[in-house]
Amino acid sequence: MTSAAARTGRVNEDFTGATASAAVLLDGAGIPGAEAVCRHGVAWYAHRLGGCLLGLLPLRDDRSLAAVLAEAITQVTGEHRDTCDVADPISPSATVAMLRISSGLVEYLVLGDTVVVLDMSHGAPLVVTDPRELVISRSYQPAYEAAAEGSDERRRVLRELRAHRNAPGGFWLAKDDPRAADEALTGSRPVPELSGAVLLSNGAGRFVDRFGLADWPGLLALLASSGPAEVVRRVRQAEARDAVAADDATIAYCTGIDES
Repeated sequence: MTSAAARTGRVNEDFTGATASAAVLLDGAGIPGAEAVCRHGVAWYAHRLGGCLLGLLPLRDDRSLAAVLAEAITQVTGEHRDTCDVADPISPSATVAMLRISSGLVEYLVLGDTVVVLDMSHGAPLVVTDPRELVISRSYQPAYEAAAEGSDERRRVLRELRAHRNAPGGFWLAKDDPRAADEALTGSRPVPELSGAVLLSNGAGRFVDRFGLADWPGLLALLASSGPAEVVRRVRQAEARDAVAADDATIAYCTGIDES
């Protein structure tokens, strides 16, 4: 695993962790002004939810990943419901990727713009992504870029975009409503079909989908030869080269799955 904040001195709002049979990765989603409705912050939410998932997964192997995520959202929401306005649209949220080995299957879940890549023993990797936020955001991008930074017009565009979050026809994140877990992309593959898997936050996934430094098989090859820190290092180089704002970047690289 590796996890790097966008820049020195900035709180890392990503979280990743693993047990003997599961891995989770969360990318905290923050909106300016969230501190006014939640005293804990985005990093707290991502870390709390991620830790809760790791605690629940070994105990809930008879339940689907979506059901475990729903239970974790309920628990974490309960932890700060009395002190924070958890239902406010700008309260902290997170995207989620989960992987679990159970009963001879590798189960996966993606909610939001995290990525799961399954390294198949034969054939191309299976890449699981949730494009809903990206598709919706693209329609707002021209108006956002045309508006001056800090202007009322730019704030209006952002408000309209955020209205699509956790709403029918929109995009979905883990926040205060456990029903969001039902919108996750899920599936499973037999353990013998896989040699490995990788979970990536969108800040790390831009290695492929934004900068085109390699395709997904190329990313897996680099992970196998040099490890996740090298992937993040190259992402930082590309961000600097193209004058792109850095993002928190996190990778959980799981090997030996076919030996489980």
